[in-house]
Amino acid sequence: MNIGKAARASGISAKMIRYYESTGLIAGAERTASGYRVYDHADVHALRFIGRARDLGFSVSQMGELLALWRDHSRASADVKAIALRHVAELEEKARVLQAMSRTLKHLADHCNGDDRPHCPILEDFAAPDHVPARSRWRPPPMAAAG
Repeated sequence: MNIGKAARASGISAKMIRYYESTGLIAGAERTASGYRVYDHADVHALRFIGRARDLGFSVSQMGELLALWRDHSRASADVKAIALRHVAELEEKARVLQAMSRTLKHLADHCNGDDRPHCPILEDFAAPDHVPARSRWRPPPMAAAG
């Protein structure tokens, strides 16, 4: 099938399929004599796998690890579980950071009159010289040592 049909069948856009090929996440598709990509059912199955992993927030690198384990029938499920649990820890940390950001913004909004006057505690907080941007403070949790 062509890339459009593969996209519809897998739920992954043609643009993302080309991206995943360019990153090496999936192998480059076979080509027709005229240069069109051709996909089979196994390719669509792998794309659906990628879509599900992407929906759960896994990075391209993590999806590559998971795909390799999925294809390796001699894998240990413990390896898959370790990747999943590391990702859970990352998601939980991101959730904590987002909750803190939400609380801070709500606090600032609660203290803003929201009227026609120029005084705004939200902008004053943003402009405060002692603040370090939140993005530079967040770091993913350290990776567990392989054992």
